[in-house]
Amino acid sequence: MAKASKGIFFCKECGYESNNGWLGQCPACKAWNTFVEAPVDAQKGTKKGASGSAAAVFADGTGAEAILLKNAEATCKERFKTGVKELDRVLGGGLVKGSIVLVSGDPGIGKSTLMLMLSGSLGQKYKVLYVSGEESGEQIKLRADRLSVNAEKLYVLAETNMTRVYEQMKEIEPDILIVDSIQTMCDDSVQGTAGSVSQVREVTASLMKISKSKGITTLVVGHVTKDGSIAGPRILEHMVDTVLYFEGERQLFYRIMRCVKNRFGSTNEIGVFEMTGTGLKEVPNPSGAFLEGRPQNAAGSAVACVLEGTRPMLVEVQALISGANPGNARRMSTGVDYNRLSMLIAILEKRLGLSIVNCDAYVNVIGGMKIDEPAADLAVISAIISSVTNTPLPSDCVFFGEVGLTGEVRAVTHADKRLGEILRLGFKKCYMPLANRQAVAAIEKSELEKEFPAEIRYIGNIRELKK
Repeated sequence: MAKASKGIFFCKECGYESNNGWLGQCPACKAWNTFVEAPVDAQKGTKKGASGSAAAVFADGTGAEAILLKNAEATCKERFKTGVKELDRVLGGGLVKGSIVLVSGDPGIGKSTLMLMLSGSLGQKYKVLYVSGEESGEQIKLRADRLSVNAEKLYVLAETNMTRVYEQMKEIEPDILIVDSIQTMCDDSVQGTAGSVSQVREVTASLMKISKSKGITTLVVGHVTKDGSIAGPRILEHMVDTVLYFEGERQLFYRIMRCVKNRFGSTNEIGVFEMTGTGLKEVPNPSGAFLEGRPQNAAGSAVACVLEGTRPMLVEVQALISGANPGNARRMSTGVDYNRLSMLIAILEKRLGLSIVNCDAYVNVIGGMKIDEPAADLAVISAIISSVTNTPLPSDCVFFGEVGLTGEVRAVTHADKRLGEILRLGFKKCYMPLANRQAVAAIEKSELEKEFPAEIRYIGNIRELKK
């Protein structure tokens, strides 16, 4: 008589498995209350899932064999352009054959719109299978007409059952598979409802196995939770080759795509899109877009030059310092790290003697942009000083530089690229670190004088800003 099925428990954050029953805290990642039960076939001693329906459909009777590394083919050379330049930039030059990409973002941010536009672009040259578990074929067609998507090699499948998806994949033999979304897919060989931890993990494992063995490039859409993390087990992010985050405020027009994991390229690049009535449009000049509508002669406004990957961008930083009841001062920041803002305010109080401790301080980066690099410190400080003294900064002036605790302005990377962007947009004055003077000297003097006839002011300490 066969033994009854028993269950093991695994951590949905890191994938750690326990044969000793449920644990309150994961021994591996130290997370609390993350253990869930996964079914195990006690007779075979293997978990159900990836070896189920996918194996049945794609079974070829062969397995992987060990090969010499020098004889392995470098398939990552086989990149192909998506037709969306901003996405190609984020991916590091295009999609890699046989890779699996996870695209995540808040509901309504534009993930499905981007995937359908991408399908239309790729479907002109490659076989694309677009699998939707959230819309019917008629709904997809209506959205495709609105986006002007009309590709000869684009197949659409409205299905949530992965067995049917595998059958269609074997029949069509697509070059590219798009699944929207992974939380709606369900495999009959795996226990649990669609979107459960076991379903998401095993469906992704099956798709990964097929992608690697058949050379099918797969893009998977994933939802995020309230705290901004990808819904489902954390191991999902470890399984895929690339993780992209599509972010932005739904009330604003601009969307930003960031890469947080990329096995085939850099993770520092970003892509900028604009949401319009006819879909997403690429923004080739983000600096001009973020500076559009900037107020003139307004105190508390400064332009910062930041670097996202290899792309220099100019963004507007606004600061508002207003009086408050002693002991009840507020600090609020949007687009700037809150802890760094508190540190910069402390530096201003200590080094410049500005009395801000009893004042409310609000700092905002216009356009929904989030600044992570410290090169924006000088612009933030300049905007705060401008607001405190109620003195407008010159409208043709740009700031960049990192500020230390003693008030010194430290060098930043790629000062030449930042200056090139400043010149291109026609700004006449730049405040930059004294330590970056050699980088400017490296630029041919005649070219600098021709393009930038105005003033470059070198700042060694924030005290010089008050002069």
